Amino acid sequence: MLEFLADVDVFALEMFFVGLLGLASLAIAFVGGSVLVNLFRGQK
Repeated sequence: MLEFLADVDVFALEMFFVGLLGLASLAIAFVGGSVLVNLFRGQK
């Protein structure tokens, strides 16, 4: 079933997914931070 993955470099694939995970973490942190800033800004 996964014969087409036999000649793919596993390290490159792993770095690709780790990069995606890092980008997703940055996006989540940015959205969470902006939500918190807007919550505190709205209290005035």
